[in-house]
Amino acid sequence: MNPTKNNPLRSRADIARAAVQLLTPLIPRMSEGGALIHAGDTGATYPDRVAQMEAFSRALWGIVPMLAGKCAEVEPLWTLWRKGLQNGVDPSHPEYWGEIVPFDQRMVEMAVMGIGMCLVPERFFRDLPDAAQQNLHRWLSQINDHEMPTNNWVFFRILVNTGFLLNDLPYSQRRLAEDLALVEAHYEDNGWYFDYPAQRDYYTPWGYHYYSLVYAKAMKALDPETAEKFLARSRAFTPQFAAYFDCDGNALPYGRSLTYRFAQGSFFAALALADEDGGMGFGVVKGLCLSNLRTWCKKPIFTPDGLLSIGYGYPNLNMAEGYNAPGSPYWGMKTFIMLALPESHPFWQAEETGHTPPSTLAAPHAGLLITRDKGNRHVQAFAAGNHAPTHEHGDAKYEKFSYSTVFGFSIARSMRSLEEGAFDSMLALTDGSASWRVRFGCEASAIHPDSVACTWKPFPDVTVHTEVYPHGDWHIRLHTITTPRPLTAAEGGYAILRETDDIAPETAIAGGGAVVLAPWGTSGILALRGYDRPELIKPQPNTNLMHSRTLLPTLHAAIPPGTTTLACAVLGAATDGKVKWAHPPKEVRNYVYMG
Repeated sequence: MNPTKNNPLRSRADIARAAVQLLTPLIPRMSEGGALIHAGDTGATYPDRVAQMEAFSRALWGIVPMLAGKCAEVEPLWTLWRKGLQNGVDPSHPEYWGEIVPFDQRMVEMAVMGIGMCLVPERFFRDLPDAAQQNLHRWLSQINDHEMPTNNWVFFRILVNTGFLLNDLPYSQRRLAEDLALVEAHYEDNGWYFDYPAQRDYYTPWGYHYYSLVYAKAMKALDPETAEKFLARSRAFTPQFAAYFDCDGNALPYGRSLTYRFAQGSFFAALALADEDGGMGFGVVKGLCLSNLRTWCKKPIFTPDGLLSIGYGYPNLNMAEGYNAPGSPYWGMKTFIMLALPESHPFWQAEETGHTPPSTLAAPHAGLLITRDKGNRHVQAFAAGNHAPTHEHGDAKYEKFSYSTVFGFSIARSMRSLEEGAFDSMLALTDGSASWRVRFGCEASAIHPDSVACTWKPFPDVTVHTEVYPHGDWHIRLHTITTPRPLTAAEGGYAILRETDDIAPETAIAGGGAVVLAPWGTSGILALRGYDRPELIKPQPNTNLMHSRTLLPTLHAAIPPGTTTLACAVLGAATDGKVKWAHPPKEVRNYVYMG
């Protein structure tokens, strides 16, 4: 059941109605005291009771902005969540959220409460009974007493202490100063932050920038220097991040935490909250934000009773992180911070305006080279140098050769077979042992204006140097493999929807390549040098983020001891695929004649 079905998602009234539509299915899952929500039975790295507290808290990302924006639609919801908030922070209540410990998930869930105290203290805090105010302050103050990861989490403590400061409550000036200093340590240049230990992903826009924009809004008068610094960085970041989106609002699936889905557009909502347009105009900012929300609300991302599911393009636990509990997807409600803005704000008054970034954008801080087709219907990102060793499926989420708004990417079920590995946009190698190896960590990498390059080791004694050259919908991959022993290689193109048990429409396996030509897109891979044969792999179901069943054009190669060069051309097209496959660009044809 899609609770937002038939909602056009264009006006402020539409968005307020959507927030209510998305949160209403949680109400039957509420506990008697209202402080806990049982959104499902799958587990996370933290206890079930904490997961139920998380589901309660994440709904506040929609409720708090509606309170700040005086949306009448929020009042029935606020009546329920206000009751739950009071009971959750009351040590004498059976549903008390408890005393936290170092690195506690409940620290994450405190962030939105800090924002409530920053943006709408008269409703979120001062309107509570005196005892509840004291309980809320005491419970949130625990965040100052325990250590947390030295990553984007420090902003949760910044927001809580800022909320205390703005309400003349005791706060930790030391923690606030330390945490703002750590944010500075994570800033690189040109609008880019990294998340610990060295990840450049959506936590830059929906984490560091989002929270800094809220801080800038709340602290503009009290800390103008920091506020302006944060705003200036967001202006530098805006046009680069806009390159992640195609003409319909689809954003690049890349990195971890993708189950937060329409949080992808939350940066633009926070930008507007801070009265900024990133130098692009509010029409563009509004268009990017709302079009992304619209694309998501058309997808089968809901459970039968209307809850947001864990997954990406459909419910899928295979791609989840260990910190994805049943209520975790409601982190996407961060996008609704735009509802804190009144109808009269330039964001709401602007007409949505389309935006087409440059056809090629090098983003070295992100470890990406981003390209798009002429119609801006397909965005591809070519990756080198990003590495996330501590998160599930880090090789798939950060280190494939290319990522796509049309085809997404796949997550392995195991590394034992090509079907279970679903090695799209990867070179997989095996020495005959029980598993395949793919790129996971680079010894060296570079993002150039028209190519990416990296050197990596699938085995300690094997070195691969890879270069990738985009050419429109095509891209060329060159691999120089040095090995002391024989290896077997499999090179995957993009995984594409397999609609039936039969081979997809107009598929072809020729001596030099494999292609799937379908109404919904074209995926093909063409051997240029060093490969033995093509194949269409049928990956295991639920490996791809976009579609539960796919086909994967693949090339095979036998690698002898010594140094071997492989060259292939990969096509991923949203439109006109048959013509593009039949007429590869000159640059692709020329590689056939390499010495």
